[in-house]
Amino acid sequence: MTSPAVLDPAIAGRLKRDVQGLVAAIVQQYDTGEVLMLGWMDDEALRRTLSEGRVTFWSRSREEYWRKGDTSGHVQHVRSVAVDCDGDALLVRVDQVGAACHTGDRTCFDAGDLGARVAEVGDDA
Repeated sequence: MTSPAVLDPAIAGRLKRDVQGLVAAIVQQYDTGEVLMLGWMDDEALRRTLSEGRVTFWSRSREEYWRKGDTSGHVQHVRSVAVDCDGDALLVRVDQVGAACHTGDRTCFDAGDLGARVAEVGDDA
């Protein structure tokens, strides 16, 4: 069976894209909830992700598609994909093999806290 050449119109109709035709895709480890990375998808990247079971992104800097893990071996096997209530972001739950970040870190959010302090209820600061 071959995969469709275009994204299902019912799915495409739910998405609100930016001016470049992209939607933010937040990638999360399916069993722990760990946030791994953020990438960008257009309709074709999402179609490939849904039909191939591996996460494909659109690289804004290289202006090409890239499937996570093809060069690094750090593959993301898709478990589920959900669209948020506004249609402008995707949550891609994966089984991550190896590091998710190009730096070799488990997540792209290991770079450190920005030092921001969350105010508690009633805090006057």
